[in-house]
Amino acid sequence: MEAMTRVEAEKRLKTIFGIEHFYDEQWKAIDRILRGERILMIERTGFGKSLCYQFPATQFPGITVIFSPLIALMRDQVRSLNKKGISAAYINSEQSQEDNTLVIEKALKGEIKILYIAPERQENQEWIEATRNMNLSMVVIDEAHTISTWGHDFRPAFRRIINLVQLLPKNLPVLATTATATKRVQRDIEEQIGGRLTTIRGNLSRENLYLQVIRVNSEDEKMIWLASNIVNLDGTGLIYTGTRVDTEIYAHWLQYCGIDAIDYNAGYDADTRKEVEKGLMENRWKCIVSTNALGMGIDKPDIRFIIHTQIPASPIHYYQEIGRAGRDGLPTRIILFFNENKGKEDGVPADYSLPYSFIESSRPGIKKYERVIDLLKQEPLSEREIMKRANLKQNQIRVIKADLIDQGIIKDAQYGTKQKKYEYQYKANELDVSKFEELRKAKIKDLDSMVNYVYTDMPRMEYLCKFLDSDENSVYTNCDNTNLKKLEVEYDEEISAKLEDFRDSYFPKLELAAHTLKSGTGLKIRMPYPNVVEVLRNNEVVGTYINKINYSEFSEEEACVLRDLSDRHQHNASRLTDGYAASYYGVSNIGAALHRSKYEGGGDFPDFLLKKTLSVFGKKYREIKFDLVLYVPPTHSGDLVKNFAIKFANTIKVPISHSLIKTRETEEQKIFQNSYSKQDNVKDAFTIESELVRGKTILLIDDIYDSGATLKEIGKTLAERGAKWIVPIVIAKTVGGTL
Repeated sequence: MEAMTRVEAEKRLKTIFGIEHFYDEQWKAIDRILRGERILMIERTGFGKSLCYQFPATQFPGITVIFSPLIALMRDQVRSLNKKGISAAYINSEQSQEDNTLVIEKALKGEIKILYIAPERQENQEWIEATRNMNLSMVVIDEAHTISTWGHDFRPAFRRIINLVQLLPKNLPVLATTATATKRVQRDIEEQIGGRLTTIRGNLSRENLYLQVIRVNSEDEKMIWLASNIVNLDGTGLIYTGTRVDTEIYAHWLQYCGIDAIDYNAGYDADTRKEVEKGLMENRWKCIVSTNALGMGIDKPDIRFIIHTQIPASPIHYYQEIGRAGRDGLPTRIILFFNENKGKEDGVPADYSLPYSFIESSRPGIKKYERVIDLLKQEPLSEREIMKRANLKQNQIRVIKADLIDQGIIKDAQYGTKQKKYEYQYKANELDVSKFEELRKAKIKDLDSMVNYVYTDMPRMEYLCKFLDSDENSVYTNCDNTNLKKLEVEYDEEISAKLEDFRDSYFPKLELAAHTLKSGTGLKIRMPYPNVVEVLRNNEVVGTYINKINYSEFSEEEACVLRDLSDRHQHNASRLTDGYAASYYGVSNIGAALHRSKYEGGGDFPDFLLKKTLSVFGKKYREIKFDLVLYVPPTHSGDLVKNFAIKFANTIKVPISHSLIKTRETEEQKIFQNSYSKQDNVKDAFTIESELVRGKTILLIDDIYDSGATLKEIGKTLAERGAKWIVPIVIAKTVGGTL
């Protein structure tokens, strides 16, 4: 296209986006993009990198494709662009196949100007064929550090973007953007994109972020400080935890203290995540407790605080995550907890162990690579077939696939119109593991640098900028090493007692109740508890009823939908309700006691486990009239669960039956690494005589809840035989990988 002056471009910017001027660095990039050049832009979070591709996209004749790992960003930007009259859409796993196909059809017809797509979609044959026929004007790689194996969030699927880029005409503009690239990552990206690439590197310092560290000696100290101080922080914000389980525990603790809080993590379904993201924009809660899954790509300028209860894996991760706050330039609190209490055996600080374990498990062991290679030497297999035969998790398979394709050991091939399989390459080289170890050492070095951030006496923002190889000429006055107060946890007897009460009364939930929904209405119903009906609208509970919904509380249209849902639910849904565990397996002495009895010959489960589980029953199920106690038949643990269930039934004075049996041998669920294998292991594996359970409300007891596959299978069996309700209760719920 013809060259455009800045004056002319800013006239169009005002008309289309309602913005008066570009920043100088923005125009520098846009000017080159309009001339057909390739740009790598490294600018701080909140700089306005998205405008550097959105504006040129409106000026090009064809479609601009933006590869992004951030589904929240896609939703947010597409909604904003459509409001401005710019035709934009996205393709990702949250949409149905039909919706994604419709978007592709519109793109091929030239009806879409800006198209966002998740990189994983490049595995899709429909997309591969569509790209050959699109009138492509520009390609954008958002979060470009993810194409580098040295980047802090490397994603194998992003490598395929480079294959596309290398096929593009040299004068077709490409923009790669990131806020977090060291010089090493920068060089790697530059080498991969190639061509006439210009790198624009901006100032990464964020002077409005007030950085403080709180060193503690226990998880309790973190929880006490939050309960005592979070209400005094301005505005609303985010609390980042290290695990999904911790999002739940911290959110419930804050709620217990009367603080408006909710939890969020990638394990929630799309509707729930959307609703929490909407609530974040509306300042619905004082804080959202989340894994780092929340915040990326969400355009909210006034997040007033971010608190980490666990150190991230590197200063790069930390810089990126705190960069989501204070985009409006106003003072914003950034607080990092660090539990420096050292273990007796290894002498390692408690908060070092979790990110270290993530690093150690981030790449599968060599034997798992060899297992996949051996399978593919025998015959081509799909991803699901590899998962089941190799007994590996999906994320492990995807890392292995990417590495083996990268090294030319396997290739993907299309079988039929839809199925993709992976083939072993005849006479391929041996697997080279040397780079794996190099990467592992680099990640551990980065983690050590994150610990050094805790103890440094350097201005904290300066420390982060130096780690990112960004030399700033700044005077730093925004941390507890310069002019801010050092924070400490002060003992509070009342809150400490409250925390003890919370731990005694908080029981992890087992979400097992089925739901029935009507697509497109946002309405669904579920029965989480015997005789209780919940109505949810957009995944938020809007009504809880005994036995029957009060339809008068809804519009005529919604009432009609709910009557239909209620009929369908009564006829089709499992009679299995939600349940509870006495504790998490990996965060208390309960896990150790279970392990001792099951695997170390420690005899029956100790009485304190019975007492703790009876406490769950007393607080959650006292009002239910149970007709029968059943227990999950053992695999290898003998009569442990049976003896526990007998004591339990005797205490609550409900008859127990030993008639729930297995129809075939099964393996322990813990040996299976993916849900497909767990489901196959127990499918049609249980039976009981119908007359024993028909019309009865049953308490179903087990020792450990992991995936829920066993309880769901037994629930199905009992429902088929006429059970009225099946209410599960277990001793412990796993955190993940704790068995």
